[in-house]
Amino acid sequence: MNWKFLPGCLTILFLAVLPGCGGGPAHQTTEKYFLVCANPKIPYWQEAGAGFLAAARELGVQAEVVGPETYDAQAEREEFRRILGKKPSGVLVSAGNAELLTPDINSAVESGVPVVTVDADAPQSRRLFFVGTNNYEAGQMGGRLLVKLLNGKGSVVFFTIAGQENVKERLDGYRAVLDSAPGIKVAAIQDMKGNPTLAFDLAEEYVQKKMVPDAFVALESLSGAEIADVLDRARIDGKVIVAMDATQNTLEWIEKGKIAATIAQKPYTMGYYGLKALADVVLRKPASLTADFRNDPRAPLPVLIDTGTLLVDKNNVASLRR
Repeated sequence: MNWKFLPGCLTILFLAVLPGCGGGPAHQTTEKYFLVCANPKIPYWQEAGAGFLAAARELGVQAEVVGPETYDAQAEREEFRRILGKKPSGVLVSAGNAELLTPDINSAVESGVPVVTVDADAPQSRRLFFVGTNNYEAGQMGGRLLVKLLNGKGSVVFFTIAGQENVKERLDGYRAVLDSAPGIKVAAIQDMKGNPTLAFDLAEEYVQKKMVPDAFVALESLSGAEIADVLDRARIDGKVIVAMDATQNTLEWIEKGKIAATIAQKPYTMGYYGLKALADVVLRKPASLTADFRNDPRAPLPVLIDTGTLLVDKNNVASLRR
């Protein structure tokens, strides 16, 4: 999916969600919002949660971040169902598995609970809109960098999470770029299942079998640092690693020269702006939550809000380190 987005729409929507803008109804302290994700313990989701809770404090509403202890799409689905029983004012959800969650998102919206997807979309569901990265373009950004770093020739292994729409779109973006670079061959696509330990083990297998490719690409936030760690322990230099997201351990490996660059998303912004936009839907109550907003040229809601990406390498990594 290659999204085209009009920047002016963001400005209009942003003005609409500013507290007190134009008077009108106000939020109530009894409102309760949830952010549901597949692995809230990892740094990426802690950052998104911080933005989500900051927005809740500004709005004067209640908010909670929930999800399974480790990456588990089925457990996330059960958590989503559990919080619906609490009659939430609205839900932000990152779809660990879009196909699995779509029926539950549809049921929630049809019952009157507004649902907005964040980070990982469920595009076939009745979610109101998506807040997050234009993942196809993020993949293209990484693909162009990979071609440059490999000088148009070499082998690459991708680390992914099967079933996540956002990761699939990144891979599609990479592939679109690599189609014009026939000298670069995709050696394998590895499902690390949201587990950093598995990512480490998979990378170590390449070292042990002496089949280390010219490049590794991490399509999610966890495996880039694990791959760098494996190659560092084995004293293997000269390999290209392109990571995803700006977790502190990834930034450390960029500083050490093991990771060439990372495509940084803005999880704090996703959580913060996602709640502001969702809460505005609750406050202003559109005539229908189940209308076909995507195909309505006068829809009161967008299809997506792109929170942007940033390429981080040795030239600007210091500015992101905390």
